[in-house]
Amino acid sequence: MKKYVLVGAGSRALFMFAKPMAKDWNHIVDFCGVFDTNLVRANLLSKECGGIPVFTDFHDMLAKTRPDTVIVASTDDTHHYYIIEALHAGCDVVSEKPMTIDEEKTRQIYAAEQASGKQVTVTFNLRFAPYFSTVKQLLQDGIIGDIYHMNMEWFLDRDHGADYFRRWHAELGKSGGLLVHKSTHHFDILTWWANSAPKQLQAFGKRRVYGDHGQPKGERCMTCDYTADCAFYKDITKDDFMNQYYVGAEAEDGYYRDRCLFDERIDIYDTMSVNLEYANGILLNYSLVAYSPYEGFRATINGSKGRLELSNIYRSADMKEADQNTIVLYKEDGSKEIMEVVSEAGGHGGGDAKLLQAIFEGGVSDPLGQQANSSAGAESLMIGVTANRSIAEGNPLLQIPTVSELRG
Repeated sequence: MKKYVLVGAGSRALFMFAKPMAKDWNHIVDFCGVFDTNLVRANLLSKECGGIPVFTDFHDMLAKTRPDTVIVASTDDTHHYYIIEALHAGCDVVSEKPMTIDEEKTRQIYAAEQASGKQVTVTFNLRFAPYFSTVKQLLQDGIIGDIYHMNMEWFLDRDHGADYFRRWHAELGKSGGLLVHKSTHHFDILTWWANSAPKQLQAFGKRRVYGDHGQPKGERCMTCDYTADCAFYKDITKDDFMNQYYVGAEAEDGYYRDRCLFDERIDIYDTMSVNLEYANGILLNYSLVAYSPYEGFRATINGSKGRLELSNIYRSADMKEADQNTIVLYKEDGSKEIMEVVSEAGGHGGGDAKLLQAIFEGGVSDPLGQQANSSAGAESLMIGVTANRSIAEGNPLLQIPTVSELRG
């Protein structure tokens, strides 16, 4: 039985890792400690998981529990620190995506991984969702021949999309922006499908809805004077989890979970597009908006022998309530074939459960390459990092650092 400890006690840490380890996988997982800089949240998580030991110091947790694996689910800008310290302590690491938020931190992680001989796994759960893995299998089987061009349009609604701008994700220095924090999911899937390394890109980004546009605003929804006129007003005290884990924990660190969507601190984009070329010549057009009336994605993949049209509209942020998905194959002669893929129960269309099985059971057959290592983590995040740089520098075409360059 392997020993695991967890860094982070927010919603993702609780629902993706802590509860499953304590309840579903406790026959093969020894969940022996949790650390979070917010002690209130850490204690709440511990209570929900049967009294898991809470630590107030990360290194103390490592020394006293001597874990085999450290799961990192803290804020994105701190991932590298906990990953590196865990590797140097002789532990393998499971990191929530994104692995980190910039090039220098990625280089530091690689150096620690090479020096320690331990491994970093990145939790790209969409690879395990039946819809995305079916597409991978079809492409691997050559159903449309050689891939020439891909297009993906992803749209977040005015609840899920807006939520990123209420919290720490709204600051580029903490999350890398949505092109790193959110799009890393999408860039990983597209790179996985392309079966090639990203080569170069040009990107564009704007703040059209959120951020400071001179409108009346308060510090947070809970104390705002303009709630009656704000289409985005949200009372987080009506949600039991939010009320306990965030409102009830504010005195610990002053973190507000309902910051104003029009705050001056917001420096990430809500409207983004990226034009990218892969090393094997595949071209990609990608876009993301965070204020759509509804949520989902549409994609097309064009190849030498046909075209795949993909679409998924879902009704919850973790894709649990997705409609039945279809994959449409257009053949060279213009005929079409419709394939239905039913989403499975659980988060991200069943991807979360399958990912945890791969992590905790290990040794499972992986013909599609669904288990993502630090190289996959770096490739996806470096697309977002380079895209942010292109936007900041006036939209030039930029080369994307390769894994070998990052390894040094």
